[in-house]
Amino acid sequence: MSKAENTKQFIVEKTAVVFNTKGYVGTSMNDIMSATGLSKGCIYGNFENKDEVALAAFDYNHGKVNEYMKSKILATENSIERLLIYPNTYRNYFRLPFLHAGCPILNTATEADDTHPRLKERASAALAFWKKSIENQIKRGISRNEIKADTNPTEIAVIMISMIEGAFMQAKVTGKTTELKIAMNYLEKMIQNLRY
Repeated sequence: MSKAENTKQFIVEKTAVVFNTKGYVGTSMNDIMSATGLSKGCIYGNFENKDEVALAAFDYNHGKVNEYMKSKILATENSIERLLIYPNTYRNYFRLPFLHAGCPILNTATEADDTHPRLKERASAALAFWKKSIENQIKRGISRNEIKADTNPTEIAVIMISMIEGAFMQAKVTGKTTELKIAMNYLEKMIQNLRY
């Protein structure tokens, strides 16, 4: 990596948690300068504007979640066990530093749905990727006779994501994990019932 690429990466890594915590509107240039220790000129020397920093920060946050989930999923062969990674991860989100501020898709989608078209596009693409990943795991499980043949991959993916994001939102708003644990326990039973 060149010095400029290293500086860009440094800015993204240092501001990612700020954007995920405070949102696009709530993150000021002072927050960005404070998080990085860099001047406004240095930041704008690497990014055209705050939008570009926010987009890169979203990609970074989403990438961290994806990397973690992928490593856990690839550590097991069984399709049911792979799907169970989701409730197990989100039930214990407080143990994962990159999720402390919340799910980057949920946080970004909530704020950007009517205010920031480019961030909304990124959140929408991330959501579509997540849905497709779950659908593919289910299709894989059906083909391996690990998941019931009459299982609808799209239906299960939509329900799983809705349960995870809805329960995560409740946990973040209330500061309690009670509802999150209830929902993840239910999701776990639902996944177990898919077993062939």
